[in-house]
Amino acid sequence: MQTTSETVSRQAWLALGVATLVSFLVVVDVSVVNVAFPTIRADLGASETSLSWIVSGYNIGVAAFLLLGGRLADSLGRKKVFLPGVALFMIGSLLCGMAPNAGFLIAARVVQAIGGAVLMPASLALVLPEFPLARRSTAVGFWGATGSLGAAFGPSLGSVLIRLGSWRYVFLINVPLCLLVLVLARRIFRESRNPDASGRIDLLGIPIGTAGVALGMLAIVQSEQWGIANARVLALSVAAVGLIALLIVRSKRHPEPLLDLSLYRHRSFASSNLAVAFYSMGFTSGFLLNSLLLQNLWDQSILQTGAALTPSPLLATATSIVGGRYADRYGHRWLIGIGSALLALTPVLYLLTLSSTPQVWDRFVPISLIAGLGTGMSISSWFSAAVSDVGQARFGVANATLRTIMQVFYGAGVSVAITLLATADGIDGFRHGWVWVAVMMALSTVVVLATFPAGSSTHRAVAATD
Repeated sequence: MQTTSETVSRQAWLALGVATLVSFLVVVDVSVVNVAFPTIRADLGASETSLSWIVSGYNIGVAAFLLLGGRLADSLGRKKVFLPGVALFMIGSLLCGMAPNAGFLIAARVVQAIGGAVLMPASLALVLPEFPLARRSTAVGFWGATGSLGAAFGPSLGSVLIRLGSWRYVFLINVPLCLLVLVLARRIFRESRNPDASGRIDLLGIPIGTAGVALGMLAIVQSEQWGIANARVLALSVAAVGLIALLIVRSKRHPEPLLDLSLYRHRSFASSNLAVAFYSMGFTSGFLLNSLLLQNLWDQSILQTGAALTPSPLLATATSIVGGRYADRYGHRWLIGIGSALLALTPVLYLLTLSSTPQVWDRFVPISLIAGLGTGMSISSWFSAAVSDVGQARFGVANATLRTIMQVFYGAGVSVAITLLATADGIDGFRHGWVWVAVMMALSTVVVLATFPAGSSTHRAVAATD
């Protein structure tokens, strides 16, 4: 039900609470896995390739099924799609915790990924209609803050769970939390969908689009091992581009396409999609470089690394909440633009001040707080910016489209960062990586400041009716 006044109901806050719990759950699950690698390797006898696929399988699964999750949510009903998505994520988590070998664990992670891909677009699409237009960015700010909090405490939580028992607890802890979400969601969420949807989803476009994204992600992931110029990587890339092109052609003709091209008529949506592609490549590259700098070059322990990486996302958590309120009042352009600019400044400062000698608390952490401020201003604001002029009937598809772009370019950013690190030894490899991050964030800044519409979504809506 659409709220017309600026007053936020108790129902809306309860729905947001459940959605933020889901966001926290999914983000924590991604971040805690990395600290579990040493014990997984020892317990299951997993190879380095198998360990990488525990992460890669999840990333490919999420990217491949996000568009399907968004389309199903808008066409069939957000609540109707969300609940099975949570259940599937829970089953995948249970299977991960019971895995007898690395192959089983990788397969279970794919199941988990499909559940996450289905539930995430539906969760935000269930919440946004409960909030008035003038308060939606505030809601997304709270939702994004929870994700930042999960990123901050995920490694520490994973370390505690492993010390208390086993790496299996990293996955099994999701089971009771998912059960709680299922119970709360049944009572709190109100069903919503696209009222104009006929249910005639593009059954041919689904496998075309899903396969296209999956092959593209596979090419990105394998380029780290095979090399960017490898014939197999090029073949996968060509196949992915061909399938995506075919999907675009079908999407122009089908009444309920997997990819809703009409969304790009909104300047805010088109601008967000282009800018977030650059942003995503820089963001994951920067996060990976920071972790490797601390552990591999400066020889910090897991606990020391976690402690050094925590202050930045903590600041991002607080900033996300304030940033959402600012976006509701004044708009997204300058908020995201300044946030991206701060994220471009951070690697430049690393480049100018850091060396091979550990400088964790006197230089690295203080500079990383600039990135935390920039992240809080931008990371969750992308979602509210993208849907700021989109009707509530298409919240699921719009959210899923932006997430798919993020996921694909996250993977591309990681591949580029790993390639750049290999071009030089020691601190020089990191310097090459920091240049890459700075350039990507600078491009994101330029795009959003040059193309995103001015003012808040409320002001634009009023202007459109005059």
